[in-house]
Amino acid sequence: MREIVFDTETTGMDPFSGDRIVEIGAVELYNHLPTGKTLQLYINPEREVPQEAIDVHGITNEFLKDKPIFSQVYSEFVDFVGEDSVLVAHNAEFDMRFVNWELEQVGHPAIPPKRVVDSLKIAREKFPGSPANLDALCRRYNIDNTERTFHGALLDSELLAEVYLELLGGRQRGLGLSDINGGKDGRVKASRQYREPRPHAPSAEEIAAHTEFMGELKDPLWEKLKRA
Repeated sequence: MREIVFDTETTGMDPFSGDRIVEIGAVELYNHLPTGKTLQLYINPEREVPQEAIDVHGITNEFLKDKPIFSQVYSEFVDFVGEDSVLVAHNAEFDMRFVNWELEQVGHPAIPPKRVVDSLKIAREKFPGSPANLDALCRRYNIDNTERTFHGALLDSELLAEVYLELLGGRQRGLGLSDINGGKDGRVKASRQYREPRPHAPSAEEIAAHTEFMGELKDPLWEKLKRA
């Protein structure tokens, strides 16, 4: 199963009031393993970024002025996501509202809700009453988020990918990208250590103990079945 963990940074809270996406970050998982494929797009929002938004993500108007607009790069996002992958986001309603608004402006169909998983809902169901933001979940699962001085779409997607796997039940510690080999069909396969087969034949003492135990049974079930 292919999943895309993604995040957006925006100029504000509501695309229907004129806010736009300024960054998209995405990480690919296959069968709950990171493949190493990522996507990062900076986007000129064709409007000023308010200071309160800059204070959150650190993406300035000066930085964005020479970046492409959404209509010039949306195909990169669409191609990366593909047609049938599952999209995972934290507070997915917020991100999907922006993504689908932007897609509709360029004439591309919206991504249906059935393809989207909200990791925030999973966290709230798993830890009711506890903080469920990304920083809190990183602390809960001992995931290093010290580089997160600002919200960044790609960095947050990478952190969320780790959090998401933990929310699903965890994965083998230390199983990073170096432990994954690409198969001929392009799918990732986890490396496995070979172990010599171990003998499991019973000892003479165990056989004798079993025989003695069987002799002590009174009218066992299998004898009743024979007579039935």
